[in-house]
Amino acid sequence: MAFSKQQLKKFADLIRIDISDEKLEQMNIDSVIDWLDKLQKIDTTGVDPMLNPAEHKLPRRTDVVTDGNIRDAVLANDPDTAGVSRGYFAVPKVMDE
Repeated sequence: MAFSKQQLKKFADLIRIDISDEKLEQMNIDSVIDWLDKLQKIDTTGVDPMLNPAEHKLPRRTDVVTDGNIRDAVLANDPDTAGVSRGYFAVPKVMDE
């Protein structure tokens, strides 16, 4: 399938790219279209679709809490102890009323 220069210019306008006439002369679009036509002719019946040709599976681990209930140890890092006795970090107000 051969494309004329006018057709290529129209395609470029439709996809909002600016291609000079010299670039259009250098482009070998017909070979790309021929290659895509060959791909369309390949018989893929019976082939399952896949996301990735490499069948790698990531190892999974059980979802277990390993270091929970350490609130006091975390709050011990707070340099401002105003909220520590109540169980939270005290921070400066960031919004006016």
